[in-house]
Amino acid sequence: MTIAIILGVVFMAMAIGGGVAAWFIFVHKPKSGRDSVRTLTREKFINGVLSIVASVLGFLLFLFIPFSFHTIDAGEVAVVKHLGEARGVRTAGTYFDFWMTEQYAVYDAKVQDLSIVTQAYSNDAQTMDIEMTVQYQIDSSKIIEIANTYGSLDILNNRITSVAVDAMKTVMSESTADEIIQGRAELSKDVTESIMAKIDDSYYVNVRTAVLTDIGFTDAYEAAVEAQMIAEREKEAAITKAEQELEVAKRTAQARLEEAQGEANAQKALAEAEAYSASVKIMQLARTLGYEVVEVPGEDGSVSYDITWGDDLGKEVVLDYLKYMEYLSKWNGELPDVVGDGTGIMITIPAPSDDAQTGEGQTGGTQTSEQA
Repeated sequence: MTIAIILGVVFMAMAIGGGVAAWFIFVHKPKSGRDSVRTLTREKFINGVLSIVASVLGFLLFLFIPFSFHTIDAGEVAVVKHLGEARGVRTAGTYFDFWMTEQYAVYDAKVQDLSIVTQAYSNDAQTMDIEMTVQYQIDSSKIIEIANTYGSLDILNNRITSVAVDAMKTVMSESTADEIIQGRAELSKDVTESIMAKIDDSYYVNVRTAVLTDIGFTDAYEAAVEAQMIAEREKEAAITKAEQELEVAKRTAQARLEEAQGEANAQKALAEAEAYSASVKIMQLARTLGYEVVEVPGEDGSVSYDITWGDDLGKEVVLDYLKYMEYLSKWNGELPDVVGDGTGIMITIPAPSDDAQTGEGQTGGTQTSEQA
C-alpha cells in the first residue's frame, strides 16, 4: 500500500506538472511587456508537446498502476477474480494485478467468534434465553469454493449461525430444565458435537468449539427451583438428624446389650466357678469318707470326676453336709427363735442371707416344730 501511495503521488505530480507547463507554453499570454506578443518557436512547440505527453502519461500511470497494487495482511486470504470469475488465491503479501480486470475479495482467515442470542425450550416446555459462542475458522485451501458458494463471509456467518441454533435447540429439547441446570458442562460438549456433525465439509470451515455462556429461565421457574432446593436442603438436614439420632440409639442399645451380655457372662462364670467348687468339695468329701473317686479327662483338656457311692446313704450325707456348709457360709449369726406353750415347741430358723457379707441379714422362711 505504501508503494501504491508513493507511485500515485509521483504520477499525479507528473500529470499536473506536464499540464501546467503545456498551459504556460500554448495558452498563457502576458498582459504587458516585451513578451506581450507570444512567438511560438520550434523549441517551445516541442517542449509544449513533451509537456502534454508527460501530463497524459502521468495521468494514465496514475490511473492504472497505483490501484493495481494489492496488499494482503497476515491472517487474511484473498480470492482474485478475473472479470468476475474466481481464478486465484493470494495469501499475506503485496501483489500487482491490473485493477480493471482483477478484483480482490478479502476473507478473514483467523478464528471467528459468533455470539448468538436466541430462545430454546426444554423437554418439559420451559422457556430458556440462550447465549452461545461458536468459534470456527475457514479452510483457506477452499477459499475459492467459499467465494463461489457464499460470496462473502457475512453470508457464511449467517448460515453457520442458523445451523448452530438449530443444533443447539435439538440438544436442549432432549433434556428437562433440571437436567440442563445440573449438566451444563456436558450439554456444551453435546452441543459442540452436534454442531460439528451438522457443519460438514460442504461449509468449508473447521468448528473449534461451541460454549453455552448463559442459560436463563423465567423468573417464576427460577423461584420454583430455589424453593425446591430449599426444601431438599431441609429434607436432607432432617434425614441427617434422624440418621444421627438412629445411630445414637443403635450405639446406646449396643452398649446396653454388651453390658447385659457382660453381666450374663459374669453370672455364668460365677455359676461355673461355684459348680466347680462344689464338685471339688464333693470329690474331697467323698474321698475322706472312703468312696472311690476316678478322674475322667475330657477331650477339651478338662477333668471330671466319677464317684462310686455304693449306696444312696453316702451320697445323701455328702449333699446334706454341703448344704449345711453353704448355709453356715451365708449365716449372719442370728440364733433361731424358740416358742413353747407347754405342749410343744416351735423353732424358727433364720434363712441365710445373700447379703451376709455386708451384715444385712433377713429372717424367716424355714420353720421346724416339735411336739413335747
